[in-house]
Amino acid sequence: MKEKKETIPAWYVVHTRPKCEHIAASLMVGLEGVETYCPRIRFQKNTRRGKVWFVEALFPSYFFARFIPNDSMRAVKYSQSVIKVVDFGGNLTSVPDSAIAALKEEMKDVEICEVEIGVKVGDTVELTEGPMRGMKGIVNAMLTGVERVRILLEFLGRENAVEVPLSKILTEHTPRTVLAASR
Repeated sequence: MKEKKETIPAWYVVHTRPKCEHIAASLMVGLEGVETYCPRIRFQKNTRRGKVWFVEALFPSYFFARFIPNDSMRAVKYSQSVIKVVDFGGNLTSVPDSAIAALKEEMKDVEICEVEIGVKVGDTVELTEGPMRGMKGIVNAMLTGVERVRILLEFLGRENAVEVPLSKILTEHTPRTVLAASR
């Protein structure tokens, strides 16, 4: 005899308010019969204020919850910071256990995976300090020593090479693109 799908625990995608994924997931841990997984990334980024560490959800405004819909749907749906459990045309769709297992493996079985956003030759960067602040250029060379790079800037109708510290540039790379490229 075949069991109804709604009586078997499965992973579902939960949509939350922005920047509240980890809060909603941690609050659900207290619910009986509900398991959560909220993969997050930690990265350091050069900002106009200098280097700053950030922690963000891998999937902004979403996380995964494993539960039996007949038993826990109401508790999950009305949990703090939850907007809804994702469905398609009113049909609740589960995420395969293998997909969650693969994601956990990629995340090295940790909830917060550190991602290094590097700069390499050919990248477009923006200067964050000095008289040329806001100008964009292309990294021409990585210099040894005190973490410096040589950037080609178009200035006064020609390209000029400028040497600057890595801490004084913003890169166009995002942690998600770096993480995707490493796969």
